[in-house]
Amino acid sequence: MNKYGFRIRTRGGMLVENLQLHARDREEAERKINQIYRQCSILECQELTPVIRKEGLDLEDVIGLIAREKVRAP
Repeated sequence: MNKYGFRIRTRGGMLVENLQLHARDREEAERKINQIYRQCSILECQELTPVIRKEGLDLEDVIGLIAREKVRAP
């Protein structure tokens, strides 16, 4: 599943920004938006890339943490 971000204008003229949802592709994402906000105008749609987090710390990460703590300490 991919994550899509939308900027739309509702049929009443209200601007909705940063509307996000998961879908298999862009067509499905737009269909879902149109089900929720009937007769809306899609102004912008972009596929959002997920942020990949590391599972653990390696030696360089630990050294970096220690170095930052020494800088903060008086």
